Amino acid sequence: MIICVTANPSIDKLFEVERLVPGAIHRPVGFVQTAGGKGFNVARAAHTLGADVRAAGILRGLAGEWLERTLRGEGIDGAFAWTDGESRSSLSVASRETAGLTEFYENGSVVPAAAWAALMEGMGNLFEPGRWLIISGSLPQGAPEDGYGNLVAHARAAGVQVALDTDGERLRLALTAGPDIVKVNAAEVSEMLGVPAAQRDEALAAAAKIRELAGGVGHAGVVTRGADGVVVAAPDGSMQEGMLFERGRYPVGSGDAFLAGLVVALERGSDWHSALRLALGTATANAEIPGAGKLDPARAEELADRAEVREL
Repeated sequence: MIICVTANPSIDKLFEVERLVPGAIHRPVGFVQTAGGKGFNVARAAHTLGADVRAAGILRGLAGEWLERTLRGEGIDGAFAWTDGESRSSLSVASRETAGLTEFYENGSVVPAAAWAALMEGMGNLFEPGRWLIISGSLPQGAPEDGYGNLVAHARAAGVQVALDTDGERLRLALTAGPDIVKVNAAEVSEMLGVPAAQRDEALAAAAKIRELAGGVGHAGVVTRGADGVVVAAPDGSMQEGMLFERGRYPVGSGDAFLAGLVVALERGSDWHSALRLALGTATANAEIPGAGKLDPARAEELADRAEVREL
């Protein structure tokens, strides 16, 4: 089983317009609304790939009811903590003219300590040796800054393998708990380490440093580089690089789909080269369909066969 945590869920809306003009009225030519937040995107993609998935998060009000109902309709069960207020919303606007994406992310309101404690308790009931926990995205306001670090520690103590995808101070604090996999993009790792990571060799050095901070050999540092692929400091001590020369028009959620494909493959017993191929295929399949975490699993497998992964 793969448990996917979204501590700060969102109703994610994607509008597609022919041309984005500031200050103008737009009539979208396409619209998709999903149960979002990075962890829910991961859960959707992993479920589509055939994994046994549970979603976890803090939900609020009528928006939270919509999120739960939507996930259930997609075949994803959840373990949710409820609190007062309304779950947040996020908006992305895709321009066909420029292929660019403009994004608006609501912060969400403060979460009481009792709601965070209830989420931790609910997830703890799902922890069993051999399972995976994927922690993705931001912490809600009011959650402890070291909340992800505590969650990583509890999961690993229960024999659960952990993949972490977050940024900033919450990432720095969680690294000390020793997550098995840390996935960040080049901008996030550059900000955290205070070093450039845009170039391939810089990203490789950053991946190695992330692996070291997570515990060294036996852990993995993964730095995604958008259209330039991914570099990995693998658990066996090796350095690897992956590329897939395919592009899609809808990149929202591709990083989440990448992590879903990686963990699904590892849970099945695949080696890291094979897991990276499926991760790249899943990320690209996500970018071909509007809606974060939505993809054709057969297309993901087809694209995975085209991915290039090599040891450096």
